[in-house]
Amino acid sequence: MDVRRRSSLKPSFKNHVSDNKMFEAKDKKVVDGFVPLSLGISNGVFFTIFFSVTYFLLIRWREKIRNSTPLHVVTMSEIAAIFLFVASFIYLVGFFGMSFVHPAPYSDDEEEEEIEGDVNEIVRKEDTRMTSCGAALDCESDMVIKHVIKKDLEHLPTETVVTEEDEEVIKAVVSGKTPSYSLESKLGDCKRAAFIRRVALERITGKSLDGLPLEGFDYESILGQCCEMPVGYVQIPVGIAGPMLLDGQEFTVPMATTEGCLVASTNRGCKAIYVSGGATSVLLKDGMTRAPVVRFGTAKRAADLKFFLEEPLNFDTLASVFNKSSRFGRLQRIQCAIAGKNLYIRFTCSTGDAMGMNMVSKGVQNVLDYLQADYPDMDVIGISGNYCSDKKPAAVNWIEGRGKSVVCEAIIKEEVVKKVLKTTVASLVELNMLKNLTGSAMAGALGGFNAHASNIVSAVFLATGQDPAQNIESSHCITMMEAVNDRKDLHVSVTMPSIEVGTVGGGTQLASQSACLNLLGVKGANKELAGSNARQLAKVVAAAVLAGELSLMSAISAGQLVKSHMKYNRSTRDLASKA
Repeated sequence: MDVRRRSSLKPSFKNHVSDNKMFEAKDKKVVDGFVPLSLGISNGVFFTIFFSVTYFLLIRWREKIRNSTPLHVVTMSEIAAIFLFVASFIYLVGFFGMSFVHPAPYSDDEEEEEIEGDVNEIVRKEDTRMTSCGAALDCESDMVIKHVIKKDLEHLPTETVVTEEDEEVIKAVVSGKTPSYSLESKLGDCKRAAFIRRVALERITGKSLDGLPLEGFDYESILGQCCEMPVGYVQIPVGIAGPMLLDGQEFTVPMATTEGCLVASTNRGCKAIYVSGGATSVLLKDGMTRAPVVRFGTAKRAADLKFFLEEPLNFDTLASVFNKSSRFGRLQRIQCAIAGKNLYIRFTCSTGDAMGMNMVSKGVQNVLDYLQADYPDMDVIGISGNYCSDKKPAAVNWIEGRGKSVVCEAIIKEEVVKKVLKTTVASLVELNMLKNLTGSAMAGALGGFNAHASNIVSAVFLATGQDPAQNIESSHCITMMEAVNDRKDLHVSVTMPSIEVGTVGGGTQLASQSACLNLLGVKGANKELAGSNARQLAKVVAAAVLAGELSLMSAISAGQLVKSHMKYNRSTRDLASKA
């Protein structure tokens, strides 16, 4: 504020220098630069009224926008609020400088008549001091006002700070003139596009998105590769299990989950494995698959192509055609299956450090284009015929493998089983036989001969930016337990034929997921040995599953499952409030 506008608060002085009362406020409004109690109370009341009605009117404005109610239609409460707003505004403006609220008790001429002689010099000095104090008071007032306004705005919904320019775009989206999916390209600002889409969605649906975060995310990083038409992002807590001692190396495993006990249980399994000497893993296979379906006029013609593709003499030619699509994609084998005159061709190839779905699809398209010249009657029905098989439980993946096939094992000492896992070797072996093997067989399970492999796979996948839908085939697992070393120690293993992971592409490049990959030491592509980072990640997933299986089976064996979940997987917030 302008300091000069505080002249109405400037005190008048009488020429009583002799009795040391050099300055006395004539109307008692300001004494020695301090505001009287009554004036402070009135100021506080008007401050409260001003900000209260302002907040009320903003809330009402937001509701009208949401409900498409004209802003000029007002209720009695709104009229009263507007009146109080204007009155308090006039008062506050007047208090901070407008003379029609606080008229000066003396004009400049009257002051000059009363102040004579030496008092003039004293008043000049005192004026200088008072001006400085006034400036300081003004600055402090401005800071208080700005702080209060900022604090109020932080609690207001996002649509209350919509600019006029944004408002025009929002109306265009709501009316259908501007497609929501085109906002990024039209605006050239991904975050602004997400904000506008969010506000438009709230107005169209009449539902609030309060609680869904918008700030703090790099929307540029997902453009064209991770998610379309974003309106925010979902927060999932990330815990760590470990250290996991695997193949002589220590790993801290990040797990993103909303299930209580999961991280704690896996962590206990990691401890049991660590103190027993660690786990050992072996990579059995590494190859992503894609299986197009083609159709011929007769089954004989379909069989002709099958024989041609499976002939070893033709493989090198087909591989050279396939490998043109990528410097990392290398064709490994071709497997065919016939259903009448329909032929399903399952291509398997290495994909470096990428999960590789796009890489193998491009290679397959190259081969189909090449075959079309010699088989013009071949009708390509689809680039994927589900013989791959992706994101579905399938025996072909369980038997043949897809992605990384890994086996991981450990020998847990008898004393560790008793002290850390709180059970016995004999109990674990029996439970595994009756639950994971016999029980799963009774249920007709497909690749589900385990306790909860999917739990750990999903948590690690979410933390490291993998495709969560591929948890289905990636969780294929058989857990084996056997008493060894004169039946004193426990040999435990997990065999997982289709772990589909990558360390480049997709969600792995997002900041949070990239940080988790960095924690494991497998971030990005390995420049020295292509594919080694993705293979290491697959081994870590298998080791984490091993730890999770070991701990959960022990909890079930010891009768601790229900007790631990009641303790760690159930919120006590509401119970505490009721108590």
